[in-house]
Amino acid sequence: MVTEAGLDVVLMETRQVKGALKAMPIKTDRRDAEGIARLLHLGWFRPVHCKSVSAQEVRAVLGARKAVQQSFIALELSLRGLLRNFGLKVGIISRGRFEQRIRELAAGNPMLEVATEPMLRARASLRQELAGLERRVRYLAHDDPVCRRLMSMPGIGAVVALTYRSAVDDPARFTSSKKVGPWVGLTPPRNQSGERDVSGGITKAGDVTLRRALCQAATVMMHRGRATWLRTWAAQLARRRGGKRAMVALARRISVILHRMWVDDTDFRSDIPIPQAA
Repeated sequence: MVTEAGLDVVLMETRQVKGALKAMPIKTDRRDAEGIARLLHLGWFRPVHCKSVSAQEVRAVLGARKAVQQSFIALELSLRGLLRNFGLKVGIISRGRFEQRIRELAAGNPMLEVATEPMLRARASLRQELAGLERRVRYLAHDDPVCRRLMSMPGIGAVVALTYRSAVDDPARFTSSKKVGPWVGLTPPRNQSGERDVSGGITKAGDVTLRRALCQAATVMMHRGRATWLRTWAAQLARRRGGKRAMVALARRISVILHRMWVDDTDFRSDIPIPQAA
């Protein structure tokens, strides 16, 4: 290992390095190595946190769950589209009765039965594997004291808690909880030059998986669950600025509060005064 040899290892922000190397008119492997060495020598780089092995293992489990879930949904949509070509609509139906409904629609047509049966068997297998991964994810979340603390906030389930914990990994690397929002990409960029001052949408920088999980948690909090000061704040903001902006603002605020809960080792408090929406 490089570290065992007494040498420092630095992970560099790839987008920043790419922007610096784009200034070179001729791109070769030798020039790229020279450019990276110059960035290191001058200190013009942004170091990236190296995630622990445990965090990478959790992300692997979450990635496997997401892949199986997407395959499961894609297979169901394919079955619906296959039958729709023959004027057969599945309609709104529960997951438990989906297989029975497909067989009812395909009954009497030998070719449709031949086409749907392998897909139904594959769906049953994916559903079983997905259920096993779901149980594993819930076990990992409830077995981790940090995840249990994060899940004390309404709208934060096992998947969101594990995603947040594995993405942040070490809360001490943020000197302030407010820096988590820009790191996830949930803050608007600003382009100012002379009389030009443009503030656009969110930057969408950072971990895409974590950003999506936080937005999903914000959506759940806004529409379901018990009323809290955080949900009331988001509702006030939605009436003034719209639902989408309120959802993004709530997701950013959730990321900040979760970090503070983690650092302070405290559960979510729902009895504090309601802040005014900005």
